[in-house]
Amino acid sequence: MISALQWIRRGAAQSVPDKYVMDDSEVKRIEQIAGENLADAKEQLEHAQKASNGAESMETDTISSEHPELAEYDLDNYDDSENPEAGPNIFSNIHNLSYYPSNKEDPYITLHDDDEEDREDMLIQPTDNLLVAARTEDDVSELQIYIYDQSDEAEGNLYVHHDIMLPAFPLCLEWLDFRTGRKSHLPTPGNYIAVGTFDPEIEIWDMDTLDTMYPEAVLGAQDKTKKKKGKKSKKVNNEYHTDSVMCLAWNKQHRNILASASADTTVKLWDLTTQQCAHSFNHHTDKVQSVAWHPVESTALLTGSYDKTVAVFDSRAPTQRASWKLTADVECLRWDPHDTNGFYVATEDGMVQYLDGRQPGQAPIYRLQAHDKAVSAMDVNANVQGCVVTGSTDGVVKVWDVQNNKPSMVTSRKVKGDLGQVFSVSFCPDSPFQLAMAGSMGQVSIWDLATNAGCRRAFEGRTVMRPQAAVTEDRTVTLPNDDEPESEEEMDGADIDMDEEIHDSDYDEESGDEV
Repeated sequence: MISALQWIRRGAAQSVPDKYVMDDSEVKRIEQIAGENLADAKEQLEHAQKASNGAESMETDTISSEHPELAEYDLDNYDDSENPEAGPNIFSNIHNLSYYPSNKEDPYITLHDDDEEDREDMLIQPTDNLLVAARTEDDVSELQIYIYDQSDEAEGNLYVHHDIMLPAFPLCLEWLDFRTGRKSHLPTPGNYIAVGTFDPEIEIWDMDTLDTMYPEAVLGAQDKTKKKKGKKSKKVNNEYHTDSVMCLAWNKQHRNILASASADTTVKLWDLTTQQCAHSFNHHTDKVQSVAWHPVESTALLTGSYDKTVAVFDSRAPTQRASWKLTADVECLRWDPHDTNGFYVATEDGMVQYLDGRQPGQAPIYRLQAHDKAVSAMDVNANVQGCVVTGSTDGVVKVWDVQNNKPSMVTSRKVKGDLGQVFSVSFCPDSPFQLAMAGSMGQVSIWDLATNAGCRRAFEGRTVMRPQAAVTEDRTVTLPNDDEPESEEEMDGADIDMDEEIHDSDYDEESGDEV
């Protein structure tokens, strides 16, 4: 199955990805990362060795008693390196082995691969989009990085460029360009994917490095050496998550800030510079399924939970919250990119609601019964006004026209045979009508909405392409610790600036028509 999708815009990826190099500095970094899990690993190894030794003792005793002619070979002590009569150890001269960074430097390798051909296969063109899919099959999880080549205007070409193995089942993805890890010293923007999984840690992988074995950074890694043996703390705290990470949101204005929502009921802000948790919010009482930064107000945060509530607040003054009570668990949240006062909420009962962020607790501007089952995926087209797409566990993807707050369905597509239950839909940032879809069948599909006559008629003349602004400076923000008292200035800035007024209207929940 594919649980999450994430587009990477054109030009963000390095044209020729780097090759992973296991040098001395990388070995030290890996030792530091692995050292956090060393105590648990040693304990498990000792337990396994004790069990194995007991089984081997019984087995060798049986062999010796049943085959006395083998006693002269002393098989019981065959692997004992301290026994001078033991058999040869094939690893006895391992310290004399030489390691060469590349095959060209190894004098014993005379036949070399065609590096030029491999380089051409790995080349990423400026017109290529990357699409990252979090895929799991037979308990093996990985990131599949696809190339979507649209140089052929008649038909786009989608293929896997490379993949990355993951240690746990992935739940969410978020792209960011803030450099961290080994390349943090470089002045140019990077190309990274943050991954939230069933584990409480957040891994950040470099998309510009092939065959990488370890993430560039791990946020929220617990120091297991301070915990009692055999026990894992599940107590909610302000330093790290204690349960699955269900959603991630990168702050595009303060580029070193990453927000995470977790099944431990907390929302946390991470400073990518220090790789530490800067703030932790616990205003929800159940799993937090979705989190999103406001597209204009850089400190305003939107969160939705299984406690059937949605909250909007300024991260500098989290106690001053606007909240809404719903009738079902929240599945997806999206700010409206064309009117940043409003946001969309998709729920487990198949409903999509459009709410005004300036009117806490008020009824939605309109409700839409989008599906008979849970709306498990939703996206709002930032390049086409009024275009919203929903996907459901019923295996159907629907395109909606919500112009002037009068929602109507434009077209739908039954994709259950190809995708199964739909878990992710996402519009391409560089092509207004290219929609990526994926679900329980583990397949990625690209739907060109421009090939549908109904979509062409409904959205004609509404395309508003927003060119990506070039990053001219490394704009970051330093967050205070939770222990530090908030200043009066911070409290005064808690009110979210949303000046334009949206007028309420009543609509039929089934059709979206005005009553």
